[in-house]
Amino acid sequence: MVSSSPRYIQRKLDVARVLNKKSVLLLGPRRTGKSALIRNQIKADHVYNLLQSDIFQAVSARPSLIREALKPTDRLVVIDEIQKQPALMDEVHDLIESRGIRFLLTGSSARKLRRSHTSLMAGRAKTLQLHPFCYPEIADQFDLNRVLHYGSLPPVYLADDPWDELRSYAGDYLKEEILAEAIARRIENFSRFLVTAATSNAELLNYESIANDAQVPARTVREYYAVLTDTLIGSLVEPFRAKKVSRKAVAKNKFYFFDLGVLNSLLGRKTLPRVGAELGGLFESWIYLELKAYLDYTEREEPIQFWRTHTGHEVDFLVGGRVAIEVKMTELASERDLRGLRELGSEHALEKKIVVSRDKKRRKLQGVDIMPCTVFLEALWDGEII
Repeated sequence: MVSSSPRYIQRKLDVARVLNKKSVLLLGPRRTGKSALIRNQIKADHVYNLLQSDIFQAVSARPSLIREALKPTDRLVVIDEIQKQPALMDEVHDLIESRGIRFLLTGSSARKLRRSHTSLMAGRAKTLQLHPFCYPEIADQFDLNRVLHYGSLPPVYLADDPWDELRSYAGDYLKEEILAEAIARRIENFSRFLVTAATSNAELLNYESIANDAQVPARTVREYYAVLTDTLIGSLVEPFRAKKVSRKAVAKNKFYFFDLGVLNSLLGRKTLPRVGAELGGLFESWIYLELKAYLDYTEREEPIQFWRTHTGHEVDFLVGGRVAIEVKMTELASERDLRGLRELGSEHALEKKIVVSRDKKRRKLQGVDIMPCTVFLEALWDGEII
């Protein structure tokens, strides 16, 4: 492995291990650290960064340049931001088949690639996703308030002025990314939607209400959420429906942005809420993002869902239909925080019932594991939760 620079924080995602077996399509929003990971984990024979205009123009005009530059001993080629020129995937496909070359392809969107090159992605290349920093990567310098306020994008988390970094990312970059994908022709409509979507983060999605607030048709709102998902800006979470249903569960999805700093920047939230639903929503979102990163990095194909009834009983997350997790910002979880877990447990068998909170110590309460957030995350990443 290539030696790390002093500012580089080793990532949990081991791309080099997967590359020993097959090619990799590494997806992740811009500035999650894909290029830094490549420099510090991978020793490639050739690297093509399509964000560099001269390289982009050269290989776009003549894709065979990649083949022509190969030496007989070359085994690994990196193409950074492959979605900028999906046509290169034909050359990649052939070189994998004819020469046994392994490729590390990175991208901030799978939208165009899925449409035209699903066979390569499904069979010849393993798809991995890189997230912003997760807890074990920054545990020795962890600051809960900083994560909830500024998120954990590497250049933001390590910046002296994180808000300045976020301002450019959440403003111009997101709009440019959408325009580059040729998805939203009227960027002002998408910009209004983006802010409205941010206000609905971690809440049940009401497409009609969001459409009214964003001043776009409800059908367009659904398309825009698909855009956010395809460009990795967030993910939809579906409701869980128990097989033995004694009460009607809600049918609406939730949506979580991929980074809390980006979310706060979209909302213009320059100070962290001290109490209330907004702070609780950020805490819940952070736990979700850690769960998703863990499942992606360990290649566990277990869904993250939530459970909520029309009468208001709710469990924030249900992983694989067996591990129920309620997230509370409180510093002392009590019996009332267990209601949703008890109600779900009464109609669906659960292996584990957990409340993640800001309690000082881990304890048991009526058969529920009350876990301080850092204790929970240490156990999660040690493989003890899922």
